[in-house]
Amino acid sequence: MQFRSLKFLSFAALLGFLALGGCANKKGKQYAGVDGDYVSGTPLSGGANGERADGANFLGANVTRGQYAPVQFGYDSFSVAPDQESKVATVADALKGSGKTLIIAGFTDDRGTEEYNRSLGEKRALSVREALISKGLKASNIQTVSFGKEMPADPGSGESAWAKNRRAEFGVVK
Repeated sequence: MQFRSLKFLSFAALLGFLALGGCANKKGKQYAGVDGDYVSGTPLSGGANGERADGANFLGANVTRGQYAPVQFGYDSFSVAPDQESKVATVADALKGSGKTLIIAGFTDDRGTEEYNRSLGEKRALSVREALISKGLKASNIQTVSFGKEMPADPGSGESAWAKNRRAEFGVVK
């Protein structure tokens, strides 16, 4: 239980850092690696209104989540599938020219190592980011973060749960 509290404090500190505008834009790819690489974004969770089952809110008051359907991915894939492109287009159309900052969080199912899943979640978030840029959103307004298998949309096991957890979620900074 103490590990969970430590994890919460880490995410809360990241959220506070971002809320104060401490995340500078970097040229090139943005990463959220487990080894301390550049992290851009804010924690998003799979629970209702950004809350986990234990009630901890990882979004903060300055990020709106749930406006857009998450982009789902196939097993071990980070390519945006043709049947998911309309979700990306909806987000691009809604935010084009708004100047708002969009945060994309990548998630995986619980199979694989923590390092592998963090990397795959990162690739998923970056893939969606590139798709949004190709649809006209400014790269400087899109941040990414990976949570790997943390914060599952469905805590169960089996293909049905795994399919729900392989996703990229959107958060819009107010």
